[in-house]
Amino acid sequence: MTNQVLALRNLIKSDAPLIHNITNVVVTNFTANGLYAAGAKPVMAYAPEEAADMASAADALVLNIGTLSSATNEAMLLAGKAANKHGKPVILDPVGAGATSFRTESAAMLLKELDIALIRGNSGEIASLAGAEAVVRGVDASAAPDDASQSAVKLARSQQTTVCMTGEIDVITDGSSMITVHNGSPSLRDVTGAGCLLSSIAAAFISRAASPLEGAAAACAYYGVCAEAAAARQPYAGPGHFQIHLLDMLQQLTDEQLEQQLILKEASL
Repeated sequence: MTNQVLALRNLIKSDAPLIHNITNVVVTNFTANGLYAAGAKPVMAYAPEEAADMASAADALVLNIGTLSSATNEAMLLAGKAANKHGKPVILDPVGAGATSFRTESAAMLLKELDIALIRGNSGEIASLAGAEAVVRGVDASAAPDDASQSAVKLARSQQTTVCMTGEIDVITDGSSMITVHNGSPSLRDVTGAGCLLSSIAAAFISRAASPLEGAAAACAYYGVCAEAAAARQPYAGPGHFQIHLLDMLQQLTDEQLEQQLILKEASL
């Protein structure tokens, strides 16, 4: 799949897909800058009055429930229905699902009402949506279930969608096939919004991919290699430097670095 990763990365740089993000207030700036660095174009339109129009015009829509309210729920639903109507992929990032009933119910509502192309979350969020036992504190998974990958498969099959469960090893599955990505850096855990940005990068890749499975796997591989390269850059003195270096590498990573470092494994289920 190496050729697909390289091709999609370069297509995004040349084609600049427009990604509509209804995301959380903590990560808005980082997400926008990360999309620009990767070659895509971000737009953040949260008002219910314009959410549907913007989603119709964009190439993909990201729904991130990190800082929820009744108004954002309304905007997400309107935008999602408009994206579905116009054949634009919808990516759901169920931030903190399982931590509170409002978050869990909001994610379930969006899954019920919309055609979701990809669910991207950590092990606790994915397990919670799959109905498995999980420990979620705040918006982080503090403990991964033993059968985390099976939770991803179960959720993909029950929702008839693609699931991307990120962690030390990223698991991407549509319920019949699975791709694992073995790239990344522990420093990603030290930066607020690293997962949220990945959801938006995945949206850009999916907007140009043959399938959500291929697009999400390629995005994880690219992002993981960028994280490794960012952590290796000097000077490196902590999460502040890492965040800046990650943005730099999203723009500057060479095809040679990507091809040499990415590690993916494919399997049928």
